[in-house]
Amino acid sequence: MVESTATRHKLLDKALTLFATRGYDAVGVQEIVEAAGVTKPSLYHYFGSKHGLLEALLAEYLDKLFARVEQAAAYQNDLPYTIERLIKAYFDFAAKNPLFYQMQLGLWFAPPASEAYLTVTRHNEKQYRLLKEVFNQAARQHGNMENRQEAYTLTFIGMINTYISTGLKGLTRLDEKLAHQAARQFMYGIFT
Repeated sequence: MVESTATRHKLLDKALTLFATRGYDAVGVQEIVEAAGVTKPSLYHYFGSKHGLLEALLAEYLDKLFARVEQAAAYQNDLPYTIERLIKAYFDFAAKNPLFYQMQLGLWFAPPASEAYLTVTRHNEKQYRLLKEVFNQAARQHGNMENRQEAYTLTFIGMINTYISTGLKGLTRLDEKLAHQAARQFMYGIFT
C-alpha cells in the first residue's frame, strides 16, 4: 500500500512539474512516466489517462485553495477587510504552491476549446461563485455596487492572478504589504 501511494504521489509530482514548466498540451504520457520512473500501466491504473492525472491535480490543489477562499470570503459587513483577507489567502496559497499556481494560470490561458481549458474552467466556476457572493453581499450594504457584482468578481480574479504571476516570476513579493496595497487599490476603484 505504501509503495502504491508513493507511486501515485510521484506521478502527481512529476506531472505537476512538467505541466507547470512546459504546459499541459506539450507533455506526453511517456515523458511523465519516464520522469516518475514508472510504466504507462501505472499511470493508467491510478488515473486512467493524462486527463485523469490533470483532474486529480486540480482536485487536490483547488480543493485546498477554495477551502481557504471560502473561509476568507465569510463576509462580516466589512468589504475592505474581506478583500484583504481574500488577497492574503490567495497570496499565501500561491507562495506555498508556486508550481501548481503557475500550471493553473497556464490552463486559464489555454485555447478555449482545449481539454485543459475546459477542465480548469469547470473547477474555477466554484471560485467565481464564491467571490461573486462576496460582492452580492457587499452590494446590499453599498448601493453603488448594485448590478456590478460580475464585473467586480472578474476584475478581482484578474488582479489576483496578475499579482501572483508577477510574484511567481520574482518581480514582486506576495507579502502582507502587497496584499494591503492591492486591497486598497481595489477598494478605491469601487468607492470612486
